[in-house]
Amino acid sequence: MSIVINTDLEYLRARLNIPQARMEEYSNKTVEEILEAEAAQGNQAAIQLAADMFTDVNQLIELFQLADPENKLVIMSQMTSSQLEKLVPMLETNDLIQGLNYFTQDSLLKLLKDIPKEELVKTVFQMFSETQIIEYMPEKELDKLLTGTDMDKDLLLQSLKFIPEMYLQQIVESVTGQEANGNSTELVNQIGQFGDMDYKNAITNLQPAQKRQLTFIITNQENKLYEKFDTDAYTHIIARERNKDEMVKSMSVIKPEYLQKMINQLPQDLLSVVTTQIDTEKFADALINKFPELLAQFVAG
Repeated sequence: MSIVINTDLEYLRARLNIPQARMEEYSNKTVEEILEAEAAQGNQAAIQLAADMFTDVNQLIELFQLADPENKLVIMSQMTSSQLEKLVPMLETNDLIQGLNYFTQDSLLKLLKDIPKEELVKTVFQMFSETQIIEYMPEKELDKLLTGTDMDKDLLLQSLKFIPEMYLQQIVESVTGQEANGNSTELVNQIGQFGDMDYKNAITNLQPAQKRQLTFIITNQENKLYEKFDTDAYTHIIARERNKDEMVKSMSVIKPEYLQKMINQLPQDLLSVVTTQIDTEKFADALINKFPELLAQFVAG
């Protein structure tokens, strides 16, 4: 398939010093045909330009007006998906973020499930405060975190001392079945001496509001613990509490390598549109060094 692209014929005329009258004869000819005709007449500039087009970024940009997104799109519309994907790493982060707008909100939520938890949590922190995260997090997620095998028991017990005594008494009584007495330190020490099952039951028996307060105290000291919450829990919160525009804006903190993988999930026609934002010099260099056959195709017209 031939590629029709707007060529700057005035630049070509001036570059090759072609008389206006002869230039009019070339009005329906391709760049390749003009260069061949001029070279046949001994025009050394035509011979040089024929070589420069495949080696000189600036000459290529001027001749084919590659700063024009429409011209870029004409070329990119002829590229395969794998060729377009090679251009995506050349996009700036802002261009990648803009490209996310072509996804639906449901699609964006699915994409968030595929990135490392650390990247997801960074994104969540852009949308919610730590207090909001704990407030919106399902209670079963809090239970799983607080009673998990990788929870620092000493940290949890120290944090329990900030919970009012009446609630500590309640969870001790829920396990022992007997009236609990003592101050916070004594009650926490008693909880720490429970067997594994009784200990976990005591923690999960905390009143929901106090359980959230305990979780906040702990996660505020150890932010990495936010990565222990399930991905689905986060995406459900986002879907319920934030709109698509807020999501896209927050995703700017995701590492470019993961944003690039997201953009590569776009249909080919939309991927072509997004890649038109690539820096013009980078694009021209890619045509010369990565896609010379494609370059030759549209030079031929």
